[in-house]
Amino acid sequence: MDIRRKRLLYQSTHRGTKESDVLIGGFAAAYLARLTEPQLDRFEALLQETDADLVDWIMEKTQAPARHDHDVLALIRARKRER
Repeated sequence: MDIRRKRLLYQSTHRGTKESDVLIGGFAAAYLARLTEPQLDRFEALLQETDADLVDWIMEKTQAPARHDHDVLALIRARKRER
């Protein structure tokens, strides 16, 4: 795994709340190796947001802003539904 993916995996599994670590970290562990560079850019941008916002968007409690309503968020949601 390249350095960028390792860094993103670490950031995904050390978010600060158990719920976000499980949701986002679980997705990262399963999908990071398959994401394209543009998808990694979008995932990295998601990680800049707060845990509360990310969890609400993933759980579809609130609508994600247009800049984050994309394929990577859809993949995270789909993985959540599979579990």
